[in-house]
Amino acid sequence: MSPNPTAELLDNLLTVVGQATGTREEVRVWSMSGVERVTFPDGATAIFKYAKKPFDSEDQALRLAHTLGVPVPQVHASAILDGWLGMIMEDLGPAVREADDLDGVAAAVVLHGTRTAPALPVLDHERLRMLPARALEHLGQLRKAERWQDTDDVEDALDRIDQAAEARSAGATLAPFGWVHSEFHPTSLHIGQQGGWRLLDFARAFTGPGLLDLASWHGTIEPPHPVRLRVFLEQYVTAGGTPDALAPRGGLTAENWALGWHRMWAVEWFMEQSIRWIDDPATDPAYIKAVRRHLTDVLHLLEI
Repeated sequence: MSPNPTAELLDNLLTVVGQATGTREEVRVWSMSGVERVTFPDGATAIFKYAKKPFDSEDQALRLAHTLGVPVPQVHASAILDGWLGMIMEDLGPAVREADDLDGVAAAVVLHGTRTAPALPVLDHERLRMLPARALEHLGQLRKAERWQDTDDVEDALDRIDQAAEARSAGATLAPFGWVHSEFHPTSLHIGQQGGWRLLDFARAFTGPGLLDLASWHGTIEPPHPVRLRVFLEQYVTAGGTPDALAPRGGLTAENWALGWHRMWAVEWFMEQSIRWIDDPATDPAYIKAVRRHLTDVLHLLEI
């Protein structure tokens, strides 16, 4: 794993924005990315965000979103060094309150109404349908590495989902289909002093079914709650989102389809992280536990 070159990255970026020095203060840091506030000698501040693969193209997504009129923090400068992306961004200051459901639907309506950008990866019907098969490939690689050994139940669940995937993924390109934020939670929506909002954390944005954003809003820590999501979808339509957000797809209600495929999308991502991005056997028990929990939900929600 490459050492974290943040000091040199920050020096390079400060030169680009015309600052000689700045004082760093951690805001949120984890193994693959971090956010810091940098205070300059004149008292001005900026946000320094850094990340490694697969989060190393967020600057492009943020600039695209900004160009297309989505309210996002402005990227003043960005650079790549030793596989790490660094960005100097506008400091939005403290949030005045946490985003609520009405803030969430307002932001989703704006994002999903934005024209698609060719630069974004695409999750269409074919790629959605392939998620369980891709997860099975990750499982095979993990087992070759003598990891995830006692997971026959995981393999069985993925096999069942894979067999049902063609039918259950139908309707993937029904509207809203376009920008998907993919980390769409209240913590990714900054409500500022003047009542304005900015959408943060575009590291994994793609083109795909907007219902995945709406399904992710209430998080995945608690059990999925289709009735709550139905209300959220109705609020979204009332706020100007497409009425097709309420349309059945894949033989399921919109809310069950969205929650089920969002959990399947998360499972494939967890398993790819395990073998590819994190690749640390010490994290296996936590990942296996999360995957089992989500797969139970997928089987129930997609009625498999």
